[in-house]
Amino acid sequence: MMDFIEESNRIYAKDSTGKLLAEITFPKADKSTITIDHTFVDQSLRGQGIANHLMTLVVNQAKNKNWKIAAVCSYAKNWFKNHPGEANELQV
Repeated sequence: MMDFIEESNRIYAKDSTGKLLAEITFPKADKSTITIDHTFVDQSLRGQGIANHLMTLVVNQAKNKNWKIAAVCSYAKNWFKNHPGEANELQV
């Protein structure tokens, strides 16, 4: 698995040349809610579970910080549909 860089509202990975390989962004909507508004995986890496891994990292971060999640991007919406336990616990 690739090394991800975690920032306050973004988790991403780049290759050795600086090309963005994967990214999920989740700006704060308010002090207790984040909005997952963008998920990206480079075409060459799709189908390897990377977007799922990004979602898991964000969900774990939200749990640790007691944040609720508003899923705006289509991947995040579908991910929560496929993980109903997480949706019940975290989604707004």
